[in-house]
Amino acid sequence: MQPYILGIDIGTGSTKAVAVTLIGDTLGVTQNHYPINSPEPGYSEQDPSLIWDAFVKCLQEIMTKIGHAPEVVSLSSAMHSIIPVDDNGTALYPMITWADARSEDIAQHLRDSADGEKIYRITGTPVHAMSPLCKLIWLRTNNPGLFAQAHKFISVKEFIWFKLFNSFEVDYSIASATGLFDILKLQWSTEACSLAGISADKLSTPQNTTYYRNDLNAVTAKLLGIEQKTDFVIGASDGCCANLGSHTTGPGIAALTIGTSGAVRITSPRPVYNFEGMIFNYLLNQNTFVCGGAINNGGIAINWLLKNFLQKEKLSEVDYDELFNTIETMPAGSDGLLFLPYLYGERAPLWDTKSSGAFINIKPAHTRAHFLRAALEGVCFALYNVLKTVEDASVTITQVNISGGFVSSGVWTQILADITGKILVVEQPEDASAVGAIYLAMQVLHPEKYSELTNISNATVIQPNSSNHERYIRIFPLFKKLYFDLKDSMHLLHGLDTE
Repeated sequence: MQPYILGIDIGTGSTKAVAVTLIGDTLGVTQNHYPINSPEPGYSEQDPSLIWDAFVKCLQEIMTKIGHAPEVVSLSSAMHSIIPVDDNGTALYPMITWADARSEDIAQHLRDSADGEKIYRITGTPVHAMSPLCKLIWLRTNNPGLFAQAHKFISVKEFIWFKLFNSFEVDYSIASATGLFDILKLQWSTEACSLAGISADKLSTPQNTTYYRNDLNAVTAKLLGIEQKTDFVIGASDGCCANLGSHTTGPGIAALTIGTSGAVRITSPRPVYNFEGMIFNYLLNQNTFVCGGAINNGGIAINWLLKNFLQKEKLSEVDYDELFNTIETMPAGSDGLLFLPYLYGERAPLWDTKSSGAFINIKPAHTRAHFLRAALEGVCFALYNVLKTVEDASVTITQVNISGGFVSSGVWTQILADITGKILVVEQPEDASAVGAIYLAMQVLHPEKYSELTNISNATVIQPNSSNHERYIRIFPLFKKLYFDLKDSMHLLHGLDTE
């Protein structure tokens, strides 16, 4: 039997597991999805028990496929979730996801206050509705009974970790994305907790991202079909794991991921601060920061487009192929049609939950193919806006390592290369976040194999088309300006929508 490490990425829309041997061969990949609920405008909630079920199913499916249990399991997960739980780890309320905007007014008030920049510099987390800090203030204000009842406030990874070990523990990486953690002192921030109205004992015990346990509780071990002594590494956040998994740890290299949302990240030995653009600073480990910005509208915006423009209720691989085939021959710039992709508000660098999507400069000659290509270009322009913000605050970026489902599309990756003017590299075709979790496990449990495992020699390189880039560079300032031109109108319309 060939020993393997299982990396499990607990994402927003699905949990994905990747099994890799100690010499780097991929043995299997599996994925299980779950819904996102919006009971009211601006709300984004999930049932954490369904995520646990998907986690269990992923592990069981991999073991069935391979024929034996993993030697190690290592975890990655989405950031910014919050679940009020009792002392048995039972959820008292649906999980509030990163995309939830109900605390937008609280975030704006804090951002405009004297405490805003101070808290940002302590915690490294942008002051935004996505932040668990702002979510906790909202819960305390709007549901004081629940707030008082909760034994702990935890993330989805902590929820799963508790089911594994009956212990409330959180890795530095997830903690550093809460807006409650002092990223330099590596402890819960007294100032941030005071703003949230909690003490540190309402939060889990912080651990380094290479922390591991091998004392599974007996009931869970039996459910999973693995030995109690199986090693589980706590791992890091999906963004930090994606940097590690896509080999983005050197100077001048950025990682760019498009999944449901999207992000641009660099790796730095120190935080990179920009309060206006709110560059995030999350911990990969106690000595390494992953700095950058995330957008709300990645694949989720394209899915909206497919469902509404192609009348597809349930999306399949064929639908995406149809999209890419449709736009392949369309010119760069979509003959002047521009798309602001802010369907679900926006994070970096705008930080505006009241922004909205818009097609601009619609002409009679524009066809469905123009709208489809403009949508992809709009998402890429939004990511380029983040990349420029990070680059201006840190170092010149010469290479962008890309990951996420979009890397399988030659059309989409070429549009991104042409807009950014950067060389794009795909070094890890599997899920970079799950693979990054595997790398963290290797660092602590198989350090002698780590350098060999991470030596990738079959990278795919996408070069930008210079003439297309020249056109996009003329369009980009207009793309940025349009948001500010339309901002007041977006906010007024947002007010009408919520009346």
